[in-house]
Amino acid sequence: MDESSLVYRNADPVLAQAVRWTDEGRRVALATVTRTWGSAPRRAGSHMAVAGSGDFAGSVSGGCIEGAVIQAAMEVIESGVPRAMEFGITNEMAWEVGLACGGRIQIFVERVSSGDGAGVALLRRVREAQGEGRDVLLATRLADGRRFLMEAGETANALGVAAPEVDAALRSAESRLAETPDGPVFLRPYARPPHLVIVGAVHIAQALVPMAVAAGFRATVVDPREGFATEGRFPGSTLVREWPDRAMARLKLDHRSAVAALTHDPKIDDPALLSALASDAFYVGALGSRKTQAARRERLAAAGCSAAALDRVRGPIGLSIGAKTPGEIALAALAEVVAALRLGS
Repeated sequence: MDESSLVYRNADPVLAQAVRWTDEGRRVALATVTRTWGSAPRRAGSHMAVAGSGDFAGSVSGGCIEGAVIQAAMEVIESGVPRAMEFGITNEMAWEVGLACGGRIQIFVERVSSGDGAGVALLRRVREAQGEGRDVLLATRLADGRRFLMEAGETANALGVAAPEVDAALRSAESRLAETPDGPVFLRPYARPPHLVIVGAVHIAQALVPMAVAAGFRATVVDPREGFATEGRFPGSTLVREWPDRAMARLKLDHRSAVAALTHDPKIDDPALLSALASDAFYVGALGSRKTQAARRERLAAAGCSAAALDRVRGPIGLSIGAKTPGEIALAALAEVVAALRLGS
């Protein structure tokens, strides 16, 4: 197994573009959605980078207020003074850009151009952390634009944000506002993408991998059998050709991990499930009928799993949508994984 293949290499594309522009000596501002109400088109934490030339990357609204934000960004580039903005997106505005309904969004615009060394340095540190697979959180005080970058595990900060707020934002990978004596602080986590570990390089896995990647997951296929986990069957995928007991230990499952066991072979699935249940993985699922699940439950219990741990196994795998084909089963499984990630158990 190539350890480097397990590291998330793709930094946030908008931040990457902002840094490239500063490297070219261009002046840049970064607009970030800090709060939303109703059916807002972009979630909190969404970025748009704007260069002094008028070029921009990313989006904060899907298109309906981009012009106003770009104009504000130009002014912030000139003055260096950050600005908080709020927009109500009417149904008519939303309809013009193909959205179903309106909402309200709050946006913070700050300068991060080459003349603002501290801002650019922070963006570089964020990109470096993403390239090395480390979770970080950028805290920004909206009153004055002061920033503070924290690594996962760090809670002390110069902006007075309570430790539970920092922990919650990093663990959920969801942006949020935190109240402090000096005003609201926006917490923007830059977390690794969720990691889906697929045990069994079977036909369902061939459909599941591209779906998972399209949904923003990092997908790894584990299978020790010759002829299964091959580049020909999984082009461009991360393949681990080892027995699950060794592979899972090296994959270091955590709260951003999901495991889907698909082989029907106890020699392969059971060791993987034992490792997953001993971890903090947010999802553990296994393919098989109810009869198969009952037999698996007995085997895992005999191996030392508690009833509470066994109840974590989702099986038969996937949401109940009447799936029949490999593609449909993969769709049902991924939908259940996303539900566990976004809604919890």
